[in-house]
Amino acid sequence: MIQCERNTDRLAGWILRLSVVAAVCAACWYFRSVLIYVLLAFVVSLIGQPVMQLLKRIRIKGKSFPDAVLAVVTILIILLVLSLFVTQLVPIVMHITRDASLMNAQSIPYNSLLEQVNNWIISVFPTVGKDFNLVTTVLEQIRSVVSLSNVSAVLGSVASAAVSVFVGLFAVVFISFFFIKDDKLFCKIISALVPDRIEESVEKTINDITHLLSRYFLGLTIEVAGVILLDFLGLWLIARIGADYAIGIAFIAGVLNVIPYVGPLLGEVIGVILCVVLKYGAGAGLAVPIWAFALIVLAVMLLTQLVDNFVYQPLIYSTSIKSSPLEIFIVLLMAGHIGGTVGLLIGIPVYTVVRVIAARFFYKHKVVRRLMPDIETENTSSLI
Repeated sequence: MIQCERNTDRLAGWILRLSVVAAVCAACWYFRSVLIYVLLAFVVSLIGQPVMQLLKRIRIKGKSFPDAVLAVVTILIILLVLSLFVTQLVPIVMHITRDASLMNAQSIPYNSLLEQVNNWIISVFPTVGKDFNLVTTVLEQIRSVVSLSNVSAVLGSVASAAVSVFVGLFAVVFISFFFIKDDKLFCKIISALVPDRIEESVEKTINDITHLLSRYFLGLTIEVAGVILLDFLGLWLIARIGADYAIGIAFIAGVLNVIPYVGPLLGEVIGVILCVVLKYGAGAGLAVPIWAFALIVLAVMLLTQLVDNFVYQPLIYSTSIKSSPLEIFIVLLMAGHIGGTVGLLIGIPVYTVVRVIAARFFYKHKVVRRLMPDIETENTSSLI
């Protein structure tokens, strides 16, 4: 009888726990937009913390500025950098798409190489017709993608959602202020939701995660800036496509580089296509044959990618999140299979969180010790 009552109490306890978990999950789903704002604000605070620490070193008569003032200055610096990207680079990108959409097939010399390719396509795919023109077809496709009407439609859609964007931006900035002002605030919020017996371990875990992710996002920002700089210098000084065009294409390649593996390849393809189109549409670039010019642009962007692969990424991944290239490769393959492009973007940060949690709470398990043998050392030094 007593055993039966104990089993009943145990079952009731599990039902209560599952009910609480279900209620929490339902609340998170219902307020998912708020959670997204909080997470975005947390990411902004991770990027802003190094700036905050630098500002704290500024002292007047031995005294530093109040944390609230430094937090406001940090947010203003981040907003200033973002506004510079938007106000300076976006018009350049729009200018490139405009020139690409206005060019016509007559502006491109139809040399013997293109004629041979065109004839080969007609012979292999007779359904395209004898009047098929490769250059005209490619330009029509480019024009349909980057036409001003499509750009206007996109801008119209963005304008219609301006209110929602403004609310979200204000919420992220407002929450970021408190996270930057008090770098322990996020840790305090999470610690308040866990049992007392694991509160200390949870606090250390969050501090480790915050430290590693802060270094990762800062390194990622530096990587993007480095890729943009190298592509710009190469396209401007070597390919000679002009400073405005070079910075626009470099910006596109740098932003796409954030997407592991797929992004750099896509950036190179788009960069070569845009450079070739602009050469004969706007007269930009070296006075060489089209195939030579395309190879020069490709070589410039490949060289940038090699520098990124062998210099930037090892410094970011190995130093900031303390993971080997093989780990990162496998994690990204799994993340891409599960979540596609979004999975590739968040794969490394999520893996960093999982890795630190495993270090704190599951190191006694054999699989964790074998997969991550350096965790014991990281635990000893608290990863910081």
